[in-house]
Amino acid sequence: MAKVLGIGNALVDIIILIDDDHLLEELALPKGSMQLVDIKKSGLVRKASEHLDSSFASGGSAANTIHGLAKLGVETTFIGKVGDDDYGNFFKEDLEKNNITPKLFLSETHSGRAVALISPDSERTFATHLGAAIELCAGDLDTNHFRDHDYFHIEGYLVQNNELLEKAVRLAKENDMIISLDLASYNIVDENLDFLKYIVKEYVDIIFANEEEAMSFTGKAPLEALHELATICRIAIVKTGKDGSLVKSGDDFHKIGVTEAKVTDTNGAGDIYAAGFLYGLSKGWALDKCGLAGAILAGKVIEILGPKLDEKSWTEVLKQIHELH
Repeated sequence: MAKVLGIGNALVDIIILIDDDHLLEELALPKGSMQLVDIKKSGLVRKASEHLDSSFASGGSAANTIHGLAKLGVETTFIGKVGDDDYGNFFKEDLEKNNITPKLFLSETHSGRAVALISPDSERTFATHLGAAIELCAGDLDTNHFRDHDYFHIEGYLVQNNELLEKAVRLAKENDMIISLDLASYNIVDENLDFLKYIVKEYVDIIFANEEEAMSFTGKAPLEALHELATICRIAIVKTGKDGSLVKSGDDFHKIGVTEAKVTDTNGAGDIYAAGFLYGLSKGWALDKCGLAGAILAGKVIEILGPKLDEKSWTEVLKQIHELH
């Protein structure tokens, strides 16, 4: 059975349901935004919302994908950096609880955390403190971390650390791994375009992008962007929201639809789509079936709050995924 290694920003997701938007105004957090905050502001947000219902989970884009793969029964490992604190301990324990092998480096900096304040209309407002997560560096990695794994999944946010990303993909290739990259955010693509194009062309086998990211990378609309991406890596996937996704490898092209769902929160849909796709690929499925697996997972996660499915949802999803076999 294939083994998957992921690398990314190790963040603890703290999901809080707020009664109304007054709290956002008090905290000077524009509704619907993602604000990077320092540890002091993060503490203020937690203090102001401590009376409200909240839930915690290990998070970050790549960690979400790895979590999805682990729930699908794939053997997985995650590389990241956390602080030597309660949040760091929680992150590690949450990985282990979900059968993910943690390869976590420790920092004296506070662990990263993303507070998601969910308004009554389901709009999400993030106050994110990256903390130790962005201290992961090239010097932390060696070839032993990559041995005995078949796939290597990277979140695009790591492109901001050129040295780290290049060493990671080089070590993965030296260990004959299949490399997948999720472009993460259009503004990150814009800011790092030349380096990102080099990495994709030289190292990446599978690329995941949404419409905006694909446009930033190629300057083209989704279908044309897909065709271009498929010329520089083995498999290209462009996610098109409510219209589904486009998949291409060589001359093998598929348009994948969406599953019927009542949208509550789109957070994590792209991450778990990647989990479904990579699961299918690791099983040797045809590309259209891989895309359907991704669509099933994404359709279920947008019906709930937060980027992870609960156990009831997983029971339903696993039945649907297994019917694809």
